[in-house]
Amino acid sequence: MTTSRLPAAGPVSTAVVSLRLPADVTAPALARHTVRNVLAGLGVHGQAMDDVLLATSELVTNAFEHGEHPDLLEVQCTGTRLTLRVFDSGTGVPRLKEPSPKVARSRGLQLVHALAEDWGYERRPGGKIVWAVFLLPVHGP
Repeated sequence: MTTSRLPAAGPVSTAVVSLRLPADVTAPALARHTVRNVLAGLGVHGQAMDDVLLATSELVTNAFEHGEHPDLLEVQCTGTRLTLRVFDSGTGVPRLKEPSPKVARSRGLQLVHALAEDWGYERRPGGKIVWAVFLLPVHGP
């Protein structure tokens, strides 16, 4: 039998925080506010918090602009892994593309790709889920 040990200190939770997102431009700000509260409650601050909040904004904004509209945000922390899930009603799938230096937009998934440990999507009835996983810092005693 093998056992796995969680770090002595650092984020440890298995609860899922869910937020219904409005179908308007306030969705990214509401999502960031919720994620900020979750991270602060886990003792995550500084660059780690900033990275997750930026990715949150990008995922929700992409759902708003490309997925018809975001439906739901889920935040789950297990050990030191935080997973963001954004549910939307769009049928298109996210594509990581190289933006032109002349274009000021289309860098959202590039940012998520750079900041997250992993990311992807899953189709679901009525739309899809775009998710990103982050490794949170472990603070010693």
